[in-house]
Formats: sequence, C-alpha cells, structure tokens
Amino acid sequence: MGLFGKKKDQEQAKREPQKAERETKVYIQGAGGTIVTKSILDGTSRLKWMFRQESGHGNGWVAFGDTDSQEYVDDAKNMAIVDFNTLANIEPAVVNIFYMPVGSDLEFRADKTGKYFVDTRTGKEIREQVKHPAQLAFEKNLKFLNQETYPEVFFQGLFTESSKIKVVRAGEADFPTGEVVLADPIAYLGSKYETLLDKQIPAGSYPVELSVCLSRIAGPRIAAARLLVNSKQAVSYEIAMPRGKRIEELGKPGVFTFFGVDTGLACFADRKVSEKSRLFFESWAGENPGKNKYTDYFARLFQESYEANPEFQNQRGSFLEWKLPEDGFRTVMFSSGMGDGIYSGYWGLDEDGGIVCLTAVFMNPEYF
Repeated sequence: MGLFGKKKDQEQAKREPQKAERETKVYIQGAGGTIVTKSILDGTSRLKWMFRQESGHGNGWVAFGDTDSQEYVDDAKNMAIVDFNTLANIEPAVVNIFYMPVGSDLEFRADKTGKYFVDTRTGKEIREQVKHPAQLAFEKNLKFLNQETYPEVFFQGLFTESSKIKVVRAGEADFPTGEVVLADPIAYLGSKYETLLDKQIPAGSYPVELSVCLSRIAGPRIAAARLLVNSKQAVSYEIAMPRGKRIEELGKPGVFTFFGVDTGLACFADRKVSEKSRLFFESWAGENPGKNKYTDYFARLFQESYEANPEFQNQRGSFLEWKLPEDGFRTVMFSSGMGDGIYSGYWGLDEDGGIVCLTAVFMNPEYF
C-alpha cells in the first residue's frame, strides 16, 4: 500500500468511531423511541430533567439537559428521537425509571450518595429500578390466590362480560365416573401429583368456559376456567378439597388445596380419563423415543385450536378440547393465567348445597 493509501486509512479512522464505540448496549428490549435534546446527545449538556407524556409515537419519555433553555427546547431542530437505549448508554440510571407511568416528572441528580431521580411532585427519591406494572400485578396476585373462599360477586364478575372480560366456550369435557381431577395436563395428569377432589359430580359431559382478561399490561390472559355442571345459580363458593381432606383441616401440616402447574397449562379431567391418558402417553413415548409430549404431540393440536378460534388466544393456542385417540373421551386444557404456579379450585353451590360448577382461579382481573 502506498503512502497516500496509508494516510487515507488514518484519516478515515479518525472520522469513524471504533466498532466498540459505535455499538449500543441494549438495556431494555423494545424500549421504543425517546425524545432527547441534541445537547445531551452531543455532550454539551448533562441529563437533568425527564418527564413522560401521552404519546402516539415512542414511549412518551422526554429528556432535557442541564444547560437547555426554554428557547432551546422550543426549537424542534434541537430535539431528536432516539431509541431509549441510546439515552441509557449516555446515562444508565435512566433504566431505573423506564416503567414509571405517564405523567411522571423527574429531576436527575448526581452527588456523593450516587445517581438517582427525584419525583418533582412528591420529592420521593428513586434509586432502585421501578418494576414493570405486570410484575407488580403478578406479585400482588400471588398473595390473592388460594384463599379459602372469595365473595360470590368476585366469581360472578369473572364470568360477566365487560370491556375487560370476555367469556369463551372452550369445549366439553367427559366425566364417565364423575370423579374430578385438577392437574397440569402435560406434567401431572395421570400421575401421583394430580389433585383428585373430594366431591363428585354426576357422570356426564360438561361445557368448560374461560374468563379471558384483556389486560392492558399483560395482554389477553385466562383469569379463570369453570366446569358448568348445571344451569342453576351458584349462591356460595367453597374451596375444593383433595380426596380424604376436609375444609376444617386447612392450615394443618400436609393439607393442601392447590394443584401445581409447571407447563403453563391446567385442565379439568375425569379420573378414568386421566388414567387412560397416562396409558396412552406411556405407549406413545415407547413408540416415539426421545420426543417431547408437548413439542411433538400437543403443539400442533394447540395451533389448530388457535387457527379454528383465533379470537382471545395467543398464536400458539390458549385452549384445547383434546380427545383420547382410542376412547374419544374429551379433556379441556387451557393456559393458567400468568403461567406456572399453584392454584385452587372452588365449588359453586346452589341454595340447597348442590354443585353448580367448579372454578379454577388464576388471576384477579382488577390487578391487571
């Protein structure tokens, strides 16, 4: 290479930042666009103010620098829309406030105690990362679940359509014996970890309805599912106890009402159907060594369910009426609220104490 070529490369290297300098660290995936003054971007000012506004574009955050005058920020030429992560690479502390709500008005401070924000309205210091609203709702929901009972109005609200709740008929389940099982259909149906309930229902086939919560912060989620045993009105609800246990024993060591979910799915099933399901999949596993029950068997069926009924399901499918290939007995499977966890069923009773329905509760829609 000639001297002219070397000088040209040297000049180009001066003009172009190194690759490591050009790369932007991604703190938050899909963070969206943020309005930032160019003085912050070019380093002639330091971050001083941030507020979040209603916005049809981007995430609503706006950032001003410590030397920005009113005249400066009033000139649109001095503003730029950048990915929030671009701002975070200049001042990583902004990650802490990303999930704060519209209307937030904050001052950024840096002193000997560290870097933090102050709410200009309340004076509250924000030094830790604010959690996503869905995470806060999830934590609150955990404390709400598995109580001994809830008011009748709560159960009624779960299955009363509104702008936030949609009631979906997911299919019918067959109960040849009337012995009811609650379980994760992929992980525990037909195993010792399923929950066989104390009460029985008349042998027969019953519809399953889903309460779909159209959550603004978590998307469509199945808040509850219920097995409709008859058309009477439930006037009271009691927690469904496992076989051999009584409500009076609640709180004693080894007495649990809940069933476990480890694949994000739950189901109502008859005990006989559960056993036949176990036998079917033992045979299936022998014929399909190394294959996965969900990925290699159920995933396609859930996808077909979505394609047949796409409204209020995610694209991988949120519910399925599954028939045992040999006997044709049906079991209805459905997503369990925010996913894995422990959940309880509740018997809905009429004025004479007869069983009207069985409801599995996954979420309190008020939190979401």
